[in-house]
Amino acid sequence: MTATIAPELTFPVHCDAQQKLALTELHYHLKPGDTVWSVWRGTSSSGMTRWFDFYVIRDNEPLRLTYLMCVAMGYRYDTKREALKTQGCGMDMAFDAVYTLGSSLWPLGTPMPHSTRNGEPDSHGGYALTHRSLG
Repeated sequence: MTATIAPELTFPVHCDAQQKLALTELHYHLKPGDTVWSVWRGTSSSGMTRWFDFYVIRDNEPLRLTYLMCVAMGYRYDTKREALKTQGCGMDMAFDAVYTLGSSLWPLGTPMPHSTRNGEPDSHGGYALTHRSLG
C-alpha cells in the first residue's frame, strides 16, 4: 500500500514523517540521470563495515546528501565519522546505497525511461541515478 504526497511523490505507507520529509528533500535535489558521488571514509578492521559520504554537484558546488539518505532509507548515520554506515562485503556498498536511494525515490519506477538496460528502455528506480566514487 502506498501514500501520495504530491502526484509525482509516492511513498510506502509505513514511512514516518521524517522519512517522508527526507525523501521530499531528496526529490527536490535529485532527478533521474543525476550522478551521486561517494567518498569512502573508512573500513572496519574486519572489513565488514564501511563508511561513506554522498554528494551531488549543483551550481559547481558539492551538495551533501549523506544525512538525508540515512533518514530516508533507514541507514545508520555515524556521528563520529559523520558518514553513512554500511555493513556487508563482496560488493560495492556505495553503489548499493545509491541503488537503494533510487529505489526509495522512485519505488514504482521513473515516469519516463531514464536510460537503456539490456537494450531496452529502463525506468527502474534503482538505476535512475548514476554512482561515481571519489575515493
